[in-house]
Amino acid sequence: MASIHITDIEAAINHWRERSPSPDGVSLQPELNALATVYAHMVYAHASDTEEDALPAAARQAWLSWFDTTPDTPCIAICSTSQGDATCKGCGRSFEEVQHWTAMSPAEKRLVWHRITREGSAWRFNRYAERAR
Repeated sequence: MASIHITDIEAAINHWRERSPSPDGVSLQPELNALATVYAHMVYAHASDTEEDALPAAARQAWLSWFDTTPDTPCIAICSTSQGDATCKGCGRSFEEVQHWTAMSPAEKRLVWHRITREGSAWRFNRYAERAR
């Protein structure tokens, strides 16, 4: 299993905060409570990531619901791996990542997204950024 970065937990929390705001400004909806508990434990432990299979069921379901709202693939339909490149110039994924994308877990996909975003060298982030939207 892959790990989930704390920024993805934060993004899921923000998603649920917008989707299900607190009715009284104090109490949390069940999805928020589940994710906030995981987040609090991560902060307390100074952990930047948590294992996907270590998430409690409610937190995992809330995270997966957020994940379903994100773009599935970084592909911008300019694939240089089909031309023999080890890393795609369009999206930044390796040949293996492109080939096995559909079999990857949500957390594995997010790890790839974090790496290519951090590197920022793929055309999706500069030359053809408008296509990525």
